[in-house]
Amino acid sequence: MKSEYICIVCPNGCELSVEYEGETMISCSGNRCQRGYRYAESMITDPMRSVTSSVLVEGGVMPLVSVRTSAPVSKKRMFDVVRAIKELKVQAPVARGQVLVSDVLGLGADIIATRTVEAKRSERRRLILRGK
Repeated sequence: MKSEYICIVCPNGCELSVEYEGETMISCSGNRCQRGYRYAESMITDPMRSVTSSVLVEGGVMPLVSVRTSAPVSKKRMFDVVRAIKELKVQAPVARGQVLVSDVLGLGADIIATRTVEAKRSERRRLILRGK
């Protein structure tokens, strides 16, 4: 089989032409460096993707917080990660960069918040009264 890819590893954006059989790469052309070759090989054997989604926030000024994986995960496991994210619920406040799940599903990637969601005024008052 043949596939065409645009390498995203560096700014060159090489147009790769890859010939493969199953998960074995037979040839790769169009790459200007070894990183392009390795990228093409990974696209054939185990493509990786970053996952972005949103998580429910309780007591926040917004009902959701946007999240992403800290590292790409295998495309084969993307929907497992999305299901794990859908089960999450966090309590406000949430800080941008806060790790909401460490090593999600043992894949070596964390789920991190990509924005800050403050607690509602009444929620902040309750947290202050509780000494948090």
